[in-house]
Parts: sequence; structure tokens; C-alpha cells
Amino acid sequence: MREAGFDAVSVIGTGIDLVEIARFRETLARWDARFKDRLFSPGEQAYCDATAAPWMHYAARFAVKEAVAKAFQTGIGSRLSWLDIEVVRDPESGAPSVRLSENGRLLAASRGVSRVMVSISHTAHYAVAQAILTGGEDCEFEPRGGSR
Repeated sequence: MREAGFDAVSVIGTGIDLVEIARFRETLARWDARFKDRLFSPGEQAYCDATAAPWMHYAARFAVKEAVAKAFQTGIGSRLSWLDIEVVRDPESGAPSVRLSENGRLLAASRGVSRVMVSISHTAHYAVAQAILTGGEDCEFEPRGGSR
């Protein structure tokens, strides 16, 4: 039932991912810049490297990227790459959100996705992320042009 003042919204996809933080820390120690540059934007790297436990934040961002790729039902590959999904923080609330590259915005538009919502949590041992793709509302992704 539709209430006054609310638009109908459809869930198009969901995804979740769980990452072992110790394993991720080992991967970062072994491959460092080569690994970071392949998977994370300069902005993501700057944020994570400025924290007391960067590996924890890298693991959480990795989980978000995996969750988003699962929600799109593409996985990471030719349709959606690691760098097509950037985890950003709201400057006021600190809440995580996703910025898609041009390629990601085109995929979202082709699937009718107008919004990608994400949630991240972590403990000392695990990082988990969930992504929900919705459609039927004003699009936060412009299929062409600049980023938000």
C-alpha cells in the first residue's frame, strides 16, 4: 500500500560479504601498494592509511565492494571492477556510501538501479558489509557526466 508522500521503491538486488581481518592484514603486508592500487581508489587508500588499524578499514571496504558486486549479480570482472566501486563517507554523519565510476553508473542505469545503500560493521576478527540496490526513486547516479 502506498502512503501519501512516499514513492514506490523496489529492491533490485542484495549482497553481503564477510572478510577475515587477519587474512586481509597478511595480504596487505605481502602485496602492499600493488594490491592497494589494484583494488582501492586514492581516496580510499588515504582514508584507510590515516587510521590506527588500516587493515581493518581496507577489509571493510573490500567487503563493501564484494557485497555491491553480488547485489548486481555480476561479481567482480568485466562488467564491474574493483575500482568501479568506491566507498566514501558522508562528511556530516560519517555514514558509508558508494560512488560508482562511469562504468558502474552505466550498469546501474541498465538495471534500473537508482540507489545503492551499504552498511559496514567490523570486530577485531571480521568485517561485514551489506548492499541493497533499489529502483523506482530519483536516481542518485547520473549515467553520464561527473561524480557526486
